[in-house]
Amino acid sequence: MVATFKNIKKIDNGTIVSPKGFSVDGLHSGVKRKRKDLGIIVSDIQASAAAVYTMNLVQAAPIKITKEALKKSPKIKGVIVNSGNANACTGDQGERDAYDMQAVTAKKLGVQDSEVAVASTGVIGLDMPMDKIIPNIDELTPDRSSEAAAKFNESILTTDTIQKSTCYEATIDGEKVLMGGSAKGSGMIEPNMATMLAFVTTDANIASDVLEGALKEVTDKTFNCITVDGDTSTNDIALVMANGLAGNEPLTPTHKDWHVFMELLRKTCEDLAKMIAQDGEGATKLIEVEVKGSPTETEAIKVAKSIVGSSLVKTAVFGTDANWGRIIAAIGYSGVAVNIETVDLYLGHIELLNKSKPTDFSEEEATEYLQNDTVKIVVDLNIGEKKGTAWGCDLTYDYVRINASYRS
Repeated sequence: MVATFKNIKKIDNGTIVSPKGFSVDGLHSGVKRKRKDLGIIVSDIQASAAAVYTMNLVQAAPIKITKEALKKSPKIKGVIVNSGNANACTGDQGERDAYDMQAVTAKKLGVQDSEVAVASTGVIGLDMPMDKIIPNIDELTPDRSSEAAAKFNESILTTDTIQKSTCYEATIDGEKVLMGGSAKGSGMIEPNMATMLAFVTTDANIASDVLEGALKEVTDKTFNCITVDGDTSTNDIALVMANGLAGNEPLTPTHKDWHVFMELLRKTCEDLAKMIAQDGEGATKLIEVEVKGSPTETEAIKVAKSIVGSSLVKTAVFGTDANWGRIIAAIGYSGVAVNIETVDLYLGHIELLNKSKPTDFSEEEATEYLQNDTVKIVVDLNIGEKKGTAWGCDLTYDYVRINASYRS
């Protein structure tokens, strides 16, 4: 299977506009004090669309409007997105504002309202400053340049410290297919999903219903495998647009290159997910937890998420303390039926536990390893053949500082 994916390669300077027929822009409308806060994605032709949403029962107005749009019109022309204001818990007025954003963007693009998706992120409970947003929608001038991609990437950020972007290329039906992605997310990142926005573009030819199934499957192994602080937000969405301009035959699970497309989507989403985890508010380290030897992949991921979501594990990593007791405790309360006598545990290449018994490892070597930017914890439950991975970050003093003054 690995050999099959040799034709998938990462495009180092690729962006969300690398696939054929996509353009973007971002600008400062005044919702935020300084940084860009209004962005747009446009496809030259109507694109198949699919999305997954936050599981929070309290869902922001843009989520409702986008769900309606994709149900009415599985093909869309564009996405309008703002940061700085979540338009969540804003009642009927918030819904009217989201509809207005959709309608004005649709008029700009010359399409039906239902062909535009809407997304917002930022502070909850504040009315949208529509006097700033609406006039500036017409000021957006999307194009295919790397500068435009950078402006869009910035326009969706909140407490993020870096822009998050990735791009891959593959061959499907002998045609070059590209997939690019842009995301934001830094805090309240607890699946199933969180304060994250992710937008993926591709010129692959695939129907919306098939794309939806693919996205849901990949999301369970990427965006739903990250956590920063255990909170789940009200606004989150991962949305994929596929305009078919690559010219391949329509993709379905029976297509000979279906597994290539799925790997392309997985790689793109995993890159964005890991960037979100690494850029957790105040974070200094990315934590990757791999759990193997599990009866099922679902249970392996559940154990991995329990470990990477543990505040005590996260603070131990920040403090470079190889406190394996916190890890084994997180395994124990994960809700998965494990054999507590058969667990092997590694910190990088350093074995900490063998069949649940402590090894004579070097504390100095473990402390040195924990100083790396990426820390990998490997658990072998030794009760099955399946594995799963989750990502998170350390918990630092700065996390408290950032969230104590988020609205100021």
